[in-house]
Amino acid sequence: MLNWMKWLFISLLILLLLAAGAAFFTFNQSLPALEGEIRAPGLQTEAELARDALGQAIIQAGSRQDAAYALGVAHGQDRFFQMDLQRRAAAGELSQWVGERALEIDKQARFHQFRQRARDILAALPATQRQLLQRYSQGVNFALENMGSRPFEYWLTFSTPKPWTPEDSLLVVYSMYMDLQLGQVNLDLARTGLTRYFGQPMLDFLNAPSQYQAALDGSTLPRYKGDIPSPDSSFTALWEGTAPPDIGSNNWAVSGALTNSQSAMVANDMHLGLRVPIIWYRAQLNYPSASTGDQIQLTGVTLPGLPGVVVGTNGKIAWGFTNANLDNVDWIALDDNDETWQVIEDIALPEDSYSYNITMSEFGPVKEVDGQRYALKWVAHQPYAVNLNIINLDEADTVSKAVNVAGNIRIPVQSMVIADSSGNIAWTPAGAVTSRNSPTRFAIPVAQYDQNWSQNASQLPVYQSPEYPRIWTANARVISAQELQRFGDGGYALGARNQQIKQRLMAKDEFNEQDFYAIQLDNEALFLERWHNLLVTTLEQADDDYTQALAALENWQGCACASSAGYTLVKHFRSQLINILLSPVFTRLETSGYKPNGLLRQVEPAIWRLLEEQPSDWLPANVPNWQALKRQAFDKSVEDLLADAGPDSTIKDLNWGSVNALQVTHPFAGTVPVLGKHLNMPVVKGFGDTFMPAVQGPAFGASQRFFVRPGNLDKAILTLPGGQSGHPLSPFYQTGFDDYATGEDTPLLPGDTIYSLTLKPAL
Repeated sequence: MLNWMKWLFISLLILLLLAAGAAFFTFNQSLPALEGEIRAPGLQTEAELARDALGQAIIQAGSRQDAAYALGVAHGQDRFFQMDLQRRAAAGELSQWVGERALEIDKQARFHQFRQRARDILAALPATQRQLLQRYSQGVNFALENMGSRPFEYWLTFSTPKPWTPEDSLLVVYSMYMDLQLGQVNLDLARTGLTRYFGQPMLDFLNAPSQYQAALDGSTLPRYKGDIPSPDSSFTALWEGTAPPDIGSNNWAVSGALTNSQSAMVANDMHLGLRVPIIWYRAQLNYPSASTGDQIQLTGVTLPGLPGVVVGTNGKIAWGFTNANLDNVDWIALDDNDETWQVIEDIALPEDSYSYNITMSEFGPVKEVDGQRYALKWVAHQPYAVNLNIINLDEADTVSKAVNVAGNIRIPVQSMVIADSSGNIAWTPAGAVTSRNSPTRFAIPVAQYDQNWSQNASQLPVYQSPEYPRIWTANARVISAQELQRFGDGGYALGARNQQIKQRLMAKDEFNEQDFYAIQLDNEALFLERWHNLLVTTLEQADDDYTQALAALENWQGCACASSAGYTLVKHFRSQLINILLSPVFTRLETSGYKPNGLLRQVEPAIWRLLEEQPSDWLPANVPNWQALKRQAFDKSVEDLLADAGPDSTIKDLNWGSVNALQVTHPFAGTVPVLGKHLNMPVVKGFGDTFMPAVQGPAFGASQRFFVRPGNLDKAILTLPGGQSGHPLSPFYQTGFDDYATGEDTPLLPGDTIYSLTLKPAL
């Protein structure tokens, strides 16, 4: 018997080892070829795709189009799953992969019909841009066809990767519209609900201009001085939402007069969700200019799915982006006489399909909220929403020429900051902006619809040196108060981060790359100082024993530092108190079908006015006074924090490094038993937060750190929160992450070549 069991165990072990070996072999087969020579159909001239120790793609090609082909090969080899995920998310085609659990997500995307819009825009693009997309797609598909096995994500989902097409690249741009501007779509409806139930005074009160204003021209908006409106006391349930992350970036520059060289300098760190693989891909493109024959060298970050460099430098200029938050949305309230019709979108499932009905109107797709039909007019739906004109930055050698290019770029509109090697800097919006003349903060009747929606705006503001030797933008308003009337408020950040960056730039008369890096890592809690003082005073006046909490607050360090439990207490006290105070308003909105989270961005002045004037009608019914309210908010925040921290936890365990730990994870990590955790980047102690330059949440933060002086690229920095490759067996899976986690600098320019693949035209 024992002998039989022994042989059974050995047999099972052998079978397991064989299965593991087969899986590893299959897994290993999907690693790309990095060396040698290979014939590449569709390539016109010989190209080299090299990689350095980071895995950065270094491309030498005979033309821009062949460089796009080689970049397509690199993206296809290292990031095809990421590209596939983005095109499917924008097109509403995730259910075909994972079944009905993605159906609601797909329906939300299908509402915008981006697949059809991509086809229409592709047909209207200039021939040179269509050819570039075609050549890029050929490169991607060449990489896909030459894989020995499909990427592991496709084995897990029992699916097969589909070839890349030019329209898929446009869907990647639409996926960025969804990331960067869907919050604006929801915000306009939330403002509509706010005025519907509480009137214009409540909107003015909760959206009042704050003390945190840092427009480039120094203009300020007047503070709200009206009466405090009353909430709806019939809604007593606690609203427990959170503000959406500040999707966008930090971006600033100084002219050559403020560096120790002739060149100006620019900094950029785009704030986005962080996951594995990371969103950006390092690359350097080298090819001759079609017009002059001069050699072009572009270095920076590319977005897998698109040809060209998104943020980077050509050695003469350097540029970066932040989300501009100009108002590019109108909801139009329809009445019974306004014609609508139905469009059916078939959403494919693994073994079936689902028919999704979309109500359409002459203005756009229609959504019913709270018994009212609204048609969405969004710049992302317009024929001018997307083009590839960003590629024309490759030959711009001055700020002025780059500004001219920016005026013709069509992407989700960005605040573009540019520096050149002659010492000049500029800020201007770059992207699609509606010509509609009178932006509003809430839905409008049909009679107010502006026919200028059919055109992109042609006159956009520009701020440049020498009048503006320092430029900053961090998702808050940087345009003048007068320009705000024309371009509107599409959900600006409060401005505390913008103001803190401005203060750092005003504190010195000379900067280098390390000075800029220090600003990006600035986690001083200037914004929360006032809240810290309020909490200390509240607990000192309480009858209960708050000794532990007061000790943590005394040593809070005034920063979002990893060891600070006091920072955690202040942060969560503020959030809890705001939620309690706004519950009567936000619960009413949420119950009626609105999404009020975006309204939290601007409520700081309103909350402090409530705390100072203490109106009785804003007190919850079961709370006797404002002192008790503040204590209740603190007690509830600590209770929630300790529950999340685990059994036997105390205030000392609530250090910010643990509560806000950075966790960059793979979307499939949870589906792979035992080994899934190894798909993730190492967990990093939390550093930074909102309302400060060092923005960081558990899965959100700076998607790159970029500091460049054109003409001095040997000192330039580009640090990314993960590796180049999405393949866990690749040597480039985690390269660069350690520098990001520790705040070190990774050089922008490629290092020595360690792999080189020669791509030859097909015979």
